[in-house]
Amino acid sequence: MDQETFQAISQTIPQDPGIYKYFDSRKELLYVGKAKNLRKRVSSYFNKTFTNFKTYELVRRISTIEFTLVNSEQDAFLLENSLIKQYQPRFNINLKDDKSYPYIVIKKEPFPRVFLTRRKIDDGSEYLGPFTSVAKVRELISFIKSNVQLRTCKLNLTPSNIAKKKFRVCLEYHLGNCKGPCEGLQTEADYMEGLKKMKNILKGNLGPVISGFRQDMKEVAADMQFEKAEILRKKLEHLENYQARSVIVNKHIEQADVFSIFRDQDTAFVNYLMVENGTIVQTHTTEAETHLEETNEEILVFTIAQLRDTFNSQAPEIIVPFPIEFPQEGIVITVPKGGDKKKLLELSEMNVNYFREEAEKKKMLHLLKKTPEERKEVLLQLQKDLQLSELPTHIECFDNSNFQGSFPVSAMVCFRDGIENKKDYRHFNVKTVEGINDFATMKEVVYRRYKRLSEEGESLPQLVIIDGGKGQLHAALESIEELGLKGRMTLIGLAKNEEEIFFAGDQESLKLPYSGSSLKFIRKIRDEVHRFGISFHRNKRSRGTFINELESIKGIGKQTADHLLKTFRSVKNIKAATESELSAVIGSAKAKIVCAFFSNQREEETQAG
Repeated sequence: MDQETFQAISQTIPQDPGIYKYFDSRKELLYVGKAKNLRKRVSSYFNKTFTNFKTYELVRRISTIEFTLVNSEQDAFLLENSLIKQYQPRFNINLKDDKSYPYIVIKKEPFPRVFLTRRKIDDGSEYLGPFTSVAKVRELISFIKSNVQLRTCKLNLTPSNIAKKKFRVCLEYHLGNCKGPCEGLQTEADYMEGLKKMKNILKGNLGPVISGFRQDMKEVAADMQFEKAEILRKKLEHLENYQARSVIVNKHIEQADVFSIFRDQDTAFVNYLMVENGTIVQTHTTEAETHLEETNEEILVFTIAQLRDTFNSQAPEIIVPFPIEFPQEGIVITVPKGGDKKKLLELSEMNVNYFREEAEKKKMLHLLKKTPEERKEVLLQLQKDLQLSELPTHIECFDNSNFQGSFPVSAMVCFRDGIENKKDYRHFNVKTVEGINDFATMKEVVYRRYKRLSEEGESLPQLVIIDGGKGQLHAALESIEELGLKGRMTLIGLAKNEEEIFFAGDQESLKLPYSGSSLKFIRKIRDEVHRFGISFHRNKRSRGTFINELESIKGIGKQTADHLLKTFRSVKNIKAATESELSAVIGSAKAKIVCAFFSNQREEETQAG
């Protein structure tokens, strides 16, 4: 839908809260969104300049727009999440959780059985969970079985069958694992008390269970039933050991959900810790694939809603690393500054970082697991797709990066015969470029790399990938020409957002099949150079090499600077922000200081120019 067509219908769009749905010409649902004001939100798609190729693609494909009005922003939020979960539109955030999770079911029947299942049937039974691990569920059931006497048989224990004495106790009764309800040796009320203990164990609420066993032990000991007392003592010891192994945070944090996020371009990882009765009872990390220009806050809010729904959480408190608007009544959002809640958040962040690193390792391992013949097939396909004169057995990839809009560094990774060759990886501290200038930085590092290889008589790569658009590619080519190496290797530019490939001098970009082996391989190389560059930044920051530019502003401390960077994501964005936008984050007094600093800086740069 073009802007002219949209303008013709824009005045018919209601200005109420609700959800909007975009369809293409084939009536396929492309995107679902929510809004406080539908007209204002939808209009924003058609009245802005796109910096993201995928947003442009979405708007270009829109043929029909539908609306559903609701009473409040909260209703819009819930409806949006429900529709995304049901239809999974291609341009919405996609959580890569496609597996079914295990439940513990308490079957609706006399003397209910308790067992693991993946099928949730609407039969009146009670389903506890879901849980993130089958192994964890099996361990829980085994633990419960050894401490709470519940039946494991499939007998139909109706009152009439028991009265007719149809059944006889089995070995489980003689082993002390069952109280024999099949022969009427246990009342249903007593059996339900066992189920209550089981639920408390699952919720990490072991206090009432331990107190109950202590009372039972005293009673049987008073009756001189020392063998039963010893059995109960062992169960008490078992429960106390289990409680000691549980991750106990603080009994005062009764029920809370903890979330942290790690963002890497179009992929985000979100970790979830479920806390009940001061104990972490569930932990789960999910990967989210973004398609438009979603902020970290939008990704986190969406994922929180989906995970709380999936794991049936009713926690009244959500602990997160930065402020979010979560439009659900009765929910307290906490951004902890210290104490046990801060430790919980740090534990979640540790888990999300571990998951992200493991995901990267698995990607690389998948590549490494290919046989030499399979890797050669990928290289042959790449040679064909890029029309290279030689098989690209030696590939190098460069990427410039900076920390929050400042402190430029570069990284280069090397792949030989289709796999990473880490001994040839290189980091570059930029020497000749002042400030942030991606083109000049790329020119410098490419020149230094291939000047050295030439001087040392080392072989040159058949393919060099420049992670950037035409500007960075042109700058790299200038260095190659200055070194007299033109024609000795092929250089291509990889546009960061669109994943388009540029050759020197070509007006049109090359778009490889999105799921083809060539583009997948190029993505792996790009992801590896990003990982390598980020690790370089971290090491330098940990050694105190970088000084945050914002902290050099008189009147702006580290906490304020960090808050600004978390909100605006880069110094460049902070410089471009209006005073009112800054005021909303750090208050009007500090916003004036920041604006005045950058205004003076721009004046000095203009005068110097």
